[in-house]
Amino acid sequence: MANDEQPQKEGFFKKLGKFPGANILIPLLSACVINTFFPQVFGIGSFTTAMTTQGSGALVGAFLLIVGTTISFKSAPQAAFRGAVIIITKVAFCVALAMVVQFGLGNNLFGLSAMVILAACSGANNSLYAGLTGTYGTEIERGAVAITTLVVGPPVTMIALGAAGQAPLGWSLLGAVLPILVGIVLGNLFPSLKKTLSAGLPGIIMIVFFAMGSTMTLGQIVEAGLPGILLGIICSVGGAVINVTADRLTGGSGVAGAAISSCAGANVATPAAMATVNAEQFGGAVLATATAQVAACAIVTAILTPLITSYVYKQNQAKQQGKKAVAEQPA
Repeated sequence: MANDEQPQKEGFFKKLGKFPGANILIPLLSACVINTFFPQVFGIGSFTTAMTTQGSGALVGAFLLIVGTTISFKSAPQAAFRGAVIIITKVAFCVALAMVVQFGLGNNLFGLSAMVILAACSGANNSLYAGLTGTYGTEIERGAVAITTLVVGPPVTMIALGAAGQAPLGWSLLGAVLPILVGIVLGNLFPSLKKTLSAGLPGIIMIVFFAMGSTMTLGQIVEAGLPGILLGIICSVGGAVINVTADRLTGGSGVAGAAISSCAGANVATPAAMATVNAEQFGGAVLATATAQVAACAIVTAILTPLITSYVYKQNQAKQQGKKAVAEQPA
């Protein structure tokens, strides 16, 4: 009598790979844990330090160039429209909430000020957006990052609060979007180059987010306390509800709206920028608290946003399969 074959158990790493946003979250959280308990690992020098704490900017530039090679000239106008919809919606939600807190709640929402809400939620982690749309999005949704990169840092906060400043329109702005623009040109002019570079997208996503995690610590969440965690939830969950709705109402799938619902690491510097404008109002203890809260928000949204985006993507897939099943039923 033949022995029944026992089904093979799934390996640990295969199970881990099924976790929502695993290719982003696992590298990021792994590096964050290492930097929390063994920070000397990333400060050892040479290529290790250059690739992690000092090299995330260069890696993101390479990452955006590769993303650009996957975008065709034909889809560029639609990508620009998709980017405009989600970033305008994100900023409008953020400003509206901050104004309610400022004028309706005495500038205090469970320990969060209007300035902190603006600082954290007005800009998105564009690397995270590009990584998520690289996994779950379409060509159009990936290309939208060329627009979303235009809104980052202190200007939105400063303008909304009437303090000072405006979005920089100089060479630094061009430098932020140039890699993806170069990638678009190269990918369209040289199909063989597009095939070669786009094949490396899954790998560079993991490398980039490991490097980003090496600049974060779990202590930043602890220091900010519950208000910092709440800020992350507002930014990711509250923002996603508004952004996904606007995305779908304008013809999108909702993936782009979910993927943009994060806090940019660069926005951690916004409270300091506000303190230079008005040290009496935003300096001292206010600055320290606000910086910790925004840093915590960046970490919390780095965890929540991939989970939400994965959920929206799976929801879309289920709907499509349901429609397909109905269409295939005999009359």
